[in-house]
Amino acid sequence: MFHKEGFKIISISTFLLLAIIIAADKYIEIFWLTKIIQLSFLIFYILILQFFRNPTRKTIRNEQHIIAPVDGKVVVIEEVEETEFFNDKRIQVSIFMSPLNVHVTRYPIGGTVKYSKYHPGKYLVAWHPKASTQNERTTIVVENNSFGQILYRQIAGAVARRIVNYAVEGEKVSQGSDAGFIKFGSRVDIFLPTNSKINVSLNETVKGGEQIIATI
Repeated sequence: MFHKEGFKIISISTFLLLAIIIAADKYIEIFWLTKIIQLSFLIFYILILQFFRNPTRKTIRNEQHIIAPVDGKVVVIEEVEETEFFNDKRIQVSIFMSPLNVHVTRYPIGGTVKYSKYHPGKYLVAWHPKASTQNERTTIVVENNSFGQILYRQIAGAVARRIVNYAVEGEKVSQGSDAGFIKFGSRVDIFLPTNSKINVSLNETVKGGEQIIATI
């Protein structure tokens, strides 16, 4: 299954792949060169398919759990001052996604969307300390009865140049459901209450939509 954000790119890539295979057979007389060109574009096509894959995840919904919104590696766990929405101290958990990870963003909790804002910005590498506040990004706050309000931020990286955010203020959302997509490498930051119990560690690989990263 592929994510809907990839349908257009996959269609164009399929057409180009077929055209290149046919053209290489017809116009290039050197056999080994023909096969190298065809194989190179086939590998590129497979990478595109892998990037836009959208595997089914079995979310066990629990409003006292925060689940990983994306696949990737935990690169930050620290107490910080969150200055865009809360203006107080929060525990920041950041998950870095390589181009090989699934890039679907899923809601870490269910509840009501209280805030959803897009910020244009730079394209620093996603693990840069200033990426959270200077890169192109979206900030979303969801509220439920147990955690109160939690904030997550989709951040574009040096390669990612397209953030898709489905969160609409006032909308009721379900934990683990599709919240958006970030194309080609990126990061997601989550800002939790300081009394949250963190269930992951630095450099741990997490699975979006299923793995519990914090409890209350």
